[in-house]
Amino acid sequence: MARKQFDLIVFDWDGTLMDSTATIVASMQAAARDLGLPVPDDRAASHVIGLGLQDAMQSVLPGLDPKSYPRMVERYRYHYLAQDQTLTLFDGVREMLDDLASQGYFLAVATGKSRVGLSRALSTVGLMSVFDSTRCADETFSKPHPAMLQEITRELGQDMRRTVMIGDTTHDLLMAGNAGAAGIGVHYGAHPRHELEAMSPLFGANSVPELHAWLNEHA
Repeated sequence: MARKQFDLIVFDWDGTLMDSTATIVASMQAAARDLGLPVPDDRAASHVIGLGLQDAMQSVLPGLDPKSYPRMVERYRYHYLAQDQTLTLFDGVREMLDDLASQGYFLAVATGKSRVGLSRALSTVGLMSVFDSTRCADETFSKPHPAMLQEITRELGQDMRRTVMIGDTTHDLLMAGNAGAAGIGVHYGAHPRHELEAMSPLFGANSVPELHAWLNEHA
């Protein structure tokens, strides 16, 4: 059997494993509306998904007084938490993760979510024991800084050159490049296909089953 290309597979969460993009966008827009601020359109709100929450708010509302960002974050969380228990994994995610784990890959998550948010999401969908390591934006530098991948590989004793980052945003692919890891884009999340393809990922998947099939054949 040919030797595997990767030992460690790192996933983004929102828009890659969990079908949450629309809810995040709507929550961001509702938060701005609550505070009487300019409401970002869908494209602007989608673009900041994957960043840490404070960085996302600063990016989507760059003219806002910095003193107002905590209030914007609070309102965003209010709207998101009202819906997050209803969010589901994309079709095929659970089967893909179980299969990859059975083949001996190390699995990890690198996300713009907070630690509390990721723990709640993992618990809700029953994946608390699946991942060997996880990193969140409130624990280290936000994407596209390479710190999340550097810390995950260091924790697990893995080689960055045998690590692949999978995500639905250019932030994920830029982080992979900055860290020296390979990158795979998924086209069903927050950022449009042409922006992901401009990052020259190893592969671009149109669905979770397509991603799963590619990993089984090439990873």
